[in-house]
Amino acid sequence: MKHNFKNLEIWKRSRKLVKKVYIITRQLPKEELFVLTAQIRKSVVSMPSNVAEGCGRGTDKQLAHFLDIAIGSNCELETQIYLCYDLTYINKEQQDTLVKELSEIRRMMLSFRNGLSV
Repeated sequence: MKHNFKNLEIWKRSRKLVKKVYIITRQLPKEELFVLTAQIRKSVVSMPSNVAEGCGRGTDKQLAHFLDIAIGSNCELETQIYLCYDLTYINKEQQDTLVKELSEIRRMMLSFRNGLSV
């Protein structure tokens, strides 16, 4: 493995974000369990998972592909966070905190991806 995902700050921060998001989604209405809650959790879990999977591949080109998927999941999650706020499931402070963390992780992912030799 050329890149050890366990040493990457983007993987570590994405893992921490999973925990934060799971805690926040517990407060969503029960009728959202199989819709918005499930989709939010899928998006957040996808980020560290795709970073790890990409690192497990043999080439920087493959890693870049999985980073692109993780970046897409990051953007998807940001949209879902805005929807939660719009639906008054979370407050402005929760939205802002999550969006800020997502933006920082996305910036780090883009920087890492752009530094690969593809």
